[in-house]
Amino acid sequence: MVCSAAPVLLLATTLPLVGSPGAPVSQPAPSGTGGESGQQPDLASGAGESVLASVYVQLDFSSETWRDTLSSPLSLSPAPASSPPRTLTGLSLTTECATKPDGLTHCACLTGYQWNTSACSRHDPCHPPYNHQPCDCLVLSPAEAGYCQLLPPAIPCPRLLSVPGTLSLNSWLQMPGDTLNLTLLTSHETANLNWFLQRRTGSPILLQPGTQVSLASGPGQTVLSINNISHQWEGKYECCFEAQGFRWELSQVVRVPLRAADVTRLPDQLSVSCAASPGFQLSCCAPPTLLGYVASWSPGEGSEASLFNQPSDQCLVLAVQHCPAADTTYTCDLQSPGLTPLRVPISVTVIQDGDIACPEDSAAGAWNVTKAGYVAQAPCPVNRTGMVKRTCGPDGVWGPVQDSCTDTGLRALLQRAQLLWAGQGRPAAEVPRSLAELLERTGVVSSPSDLLALLGTVTHLAKAVADTGTQLNRSALEALLKTTDKVLDMDTSPLWTEAQVQTPSASSDLLLSVETLARSLRPQDHPFAFSLPNVQMQTQLLSATLPADYRVSFSTQPPLQALIPRHSLAPLVTGNDSITMTGLVLRKLDRLLPSNYGQGLGDSLYTTPGLVLAISIMAGGQAFNQGEVIMDFGDRDGTFHCVFWDHHLFQGNGGWSEEGCQAQPANASSAAQCICRHLTAFSILMSRHPVPESRTLDLLSHVGLGASILALLVCLGVYRLVWRVVVRNTVAYLRHAALLNMVLCLLAADTCFLGAALLPPGPESPLCLAAAFLCHFLYLATFFWMLAQALMLAHQLLFVFHQLSKRRVLSLMVVLGYLCPMGFAGAALGLYLPRGQYLGERACWLDEKGGVSYTFAGPVLVIVGLNGLVLAVTMLKLLRPSLSEGPQGEKRQDLLGVTKALLVLTPIFGLTWVLGLATLLEDDSTVPHYVFTILNASQGVFILWFGCLMDKKVQQALRRRFCRMQPPNSTISLATNETHILEHSKGRSENAR
Repeated sequence: MVCSAAPVLLLATTLPLVGSPGAPVSQPAPSGTGGESGQQPDLASGAGESVLASVYVQLDFSSETWRDTLSSPLSLSPAPASSPPRTLTGLSLTTECATKPDGLTHCACLTGYQWNTSACSRHDPCHPPYNHQPCDCLVLSPAEAGYCQLLPPAIPCPRLLSVPGTLSLNSWLQMPGDTLNLTLLTSHETANLNWFLQRRTGSPILLQPGTQVSLASGPGQTVLSINNISHQWEGKYECCFEAQGFRWELSQVVRVPLRAADVTRLPDQLSVSCAASPGFQLSCCAPPTLLGYVASWSPGEGSEASLFNQPSDQCLVLAVQHCPAADTTYTCDLQSPGLTPLRVPISVTVIQDGDIACPEDSAAGAWNVTKAGYVAQAPCPVNRTGMVKRTCGPDGVWGPVQDSCTDTGLRALLQRAQLLWAGQGRPAAEVPRSLAELLERTGVVSSPSDLLALLGTVTHLAKAVADTGTQLNRSALEALLKTTDKVLDMDTSPLWTEAQVQTPSASSDLLLSVETLARSLRPQDHPFAFSLPNVQMQTQLLSATLPADYRVSFSTQPPLQALIPRHSLAPLVTGNDSITMTGLVLRKLDRLLPSNYGQGLGDSLYTTPGLVLAISIMAGGQAFNQGEVIMDFGDRDGTFHCVFWDHHLFQGNGGWSEEGCQAQPANASSAAQCICRHLTAFSILMSRHPVPESRTLDLLSHVGLGASILALLVCLGVYRLVWRVVVRNTVAYLRHAALLNMVLCLLAADTCFLGAALLPPGPESPLCLAAAFLCHFLYLATFFWMLAQALMLAHQLLFVFHQLSKRRVLSLMVVLGYLCPMGFAGAALGLYLPRGQYLGERACWLDEKGGVSYTFAGPVLVIVGLNGLVLAVTMLKLLRPSLSEGPQGEKRQDLLGVTKALLVLTPIFGLTWVLGLATLLEDDSTVPHYVFTILNASQGVFILWFGCLMDKKVQQALRRRFCRMQPPNSTISLATNETHILEHSKGRSENAR
């Protein structure tokens, strides 16, 4: 059809062939790629009828003579005798084509014509990737021919095009932080509607729903909204859609003024020594905008300003030739017609004689003389953005250099990822491109800012993938895993430490991002296996039928295995959707995660196995987090906790949690096997101070508690028999009343503790929570009654002639023995239960690793200390009584009484909790655990023996009851320190009353 000598192909349309002036008009239908050469008009037959017809004729001309040929008369082929007469009334050019060296033809539409959507969908555009724009030029093969079609005319003005829609916006000037609204109103049905942003440079950017972009559609109306707009969103907004068989484009230009934060000052403050450096430079840099800002400096006298361009900014540099005599504020003014000038100040402080200043330092960089208390600033090296700062201390000594410079490539990747998440771009194309570029830039990471920019890029890419449901190809995922492997190799670098000081959630965000991207592999790339020193990944595509157990193993040391039972996978089988299983092992990451521990783990530090296992399931395009998974972490020494990383703990910084996970007995005694009821990132925590096996301690504790309960019951029986005999005076009554309340509290506490062992542990069990609270209160009450007994003893010794009545002392003892422990127990419940740090991990008792344990240990240790002080005072008073306190000839009996009193008070006052403190501090030795368990669980035996049976009044009362023996005329109860001194003073007090 077109020879090589005729590079230009014109397709002409003839309008119309007229039979009668009143004939109706008929436009060609928009189908195919147009007409063919020699197409005949479709004339209706019938006598007396005239029809207006269109004929498309293909004309071939040489490049030199086509205009002359076109201007010569054209003749139509003779019409048959039966046809009505035909008249050629007009000739219009629709399409101009040019044959390229590769043999393909580029056909462009002339004004008023366009390729229809059918042709556009079957041919490539002449200038990719602008295939969203109206179809003006297509690439045709040599064997093809076609023509552009006439666009619908406007009514009642046929010379104008009838665009089937209007695009309006709320304001062409959008202030930073405002919401931009563009509204498309259409008069015809539309299809394939897309929004694009054409910025000052680059290709149009597709806009999709994101954190800043939202779309709303209704009958004949579509609204694009962009919230919190900034200068990064200014440009020409294009709305492209299909209607009436053609592609249409409507556009509006939006301008956004700059903010002061968009302007970079270097420095933002300056202290200068006129003697050391008479001149200095100031610069302000702003991104180019459509508003055409003009920059100037003031004051500008004696200075020279120059403008130069950076890759992303335009900078105005002021070279001050002469140092000002006094402190001066220089202002960079950015002005745009019709807008309020943007003023960015830079204060310059002149160092005067006598001012403390840091000297010039060229060893650590070009640091000029700086006034004390000021921050010196320097630009970053080439290809890095940011600022280098150094503080001059108040004593005139330089501080450390603070480098916040970021590689320009990493910074650009981060900004692109942020805008992609906000709604600018196609994630399916941008994410693989960014991951490939990120892998290439990993080697330039040399500062905490570089590392944070890299991690931030991965985080925002993962968020964009999760929000849009984008699937990654194999090469993109490999680039991510290689980048992750290199980042984890930096675990010993100080970069991670400094980066996590600035962003505590950096490592937690990396874990979540890699998990998200790893499970986004498209189905056709499964199965997938990948292994590097720090990263191992395996995927498997299970059939839509009921799958078997899912098993995966990784070549770690020791080997790591995971199993998801069949019954956990069965509920995921719906329709014909396949199930994608992803297993990911990240070495060294567990040591980079912050040491945050949730409920049941306390505040102690743990060691980890050096890896994190992440398992995820995708079915029907959705991620499923529920399911049972059994993991074997291999042989591990000591006790361990099965945990997962909860990204929601600790204000979003993440932390280890045991919820839904528990340790399972394995075949080998030293194997660490865990079972969890959900899917996420797992690991195990091992105590740095191992404790004895819990089975042995549990056995000792239960045996001791059983003996204690039996002894306390015996003690109650003894008191039932001898109570009236042993409480004949006030001192004895108060002493035995305190002891009786101790027995009752300890008996109830031991019984509750043993019963709590039968309850399922965990905050979801109300009975377990109630048992823990009662045990806390009753054990505290036992110790507070010990304190009440000791204070009563001290009162009787120190205030011999000022004794309180029995009723008042007993009332005070009840308040101390019951209300005080109730206050401690209630405060602990209200403070730690909402935080999830109240209950322990394996029993209905307080969390031994958290602060709640100190609400018990603290009061107990204070009581032990007070009781020790009472013992010391008791020994002094008994060894050195004054003349008024009793006869001096009974010194031998006093010494014997002190000895027996000490033997009674020592175990009752809870000295075993000194060992309890050692267990709370996690001493490496296992001896304190055993000794504390035995002594503390045997308190009832101690009370029965030393507090009850060693009392001579009790012994004599029992002999009298069982052996019918008469007691002697005078007795001394050494166990209760009721010496002759106390009896003598007590008698005088009673006589006084």
